[in-house]
Amino acid sequence: MHDRTETDMGFYADRIVPRLCHLAMRNRRLVPYRQRVVGAATGRVLEIGAGSGLNLPFYGARVRELVALEPSPRLLAMARRAARAAARPVEWIEGSAEAIPLDGRSVDTVVTTWTLCTIPDIGRALAEMRRVLKPGGQLLFVEHGLSPDARVRTWQNRLTPLWRPLAGGCHLNRPIRALIESAGFAIRDLRTGYMPGPKVMTYLYEGRAQP
Repeated sequence: MHDRTETDMGFYADRIVPRLCHLAMRNRRLVPYRQRVVGAATGRVLEIGAGSGLNLPFYGARVRELVALEPSPRLLAMARRAARAAARPVEWIEGSAEAIPLDGRSVDTVVTTWTLCTIPDIGRALAEMRRVLKPGGQLLFVEHGLSPDARVRTWQNRLTPLWRPLAGGCHLNRPIRALIESAGFAIRDLRTGYMPGPKVMTYLYEGRAQP
């Protein structure tokens, strides 16, 4: 029974979760956030957790080179197909944000969109993002996370242990601003607030930080 359960969960994580992530991230309400965050990227860009490639249409002319990092082989395959219609070449890397295979100080912009919630060792991943950024570079982000409302926070903390294995490791309760700042970034711009939907998963942090 134990072996079968592990097999079932492996199948769910490998086959079902990538498709669910793709469908959830196609929400039209996310488009304005992508336009603002992804559209502000410049120079050599590293996208963390590129998923199925939904950000590709929003990169502008100021992007000189795009490197996309994604740990899921299935999402990466979907992104490669999406890239065929993109206006620019993309360097795809199957790998983890906890060990970014790029030289230090080699990237102008790091982009994360609804990604920091799923990375197991978020502190190490943010340290890696800081390592690869050039002095004066920027981290552009839009993430969902811990609400300032006590009642919502209580439910986020209660639901996260149940939600995480069903949603590809997603934490509902990560304090995004505190995590970014504790990794040595200075936040230069920040917008917060709820988007439409269940409050436990729709409190967003959108902004720009520098190493």
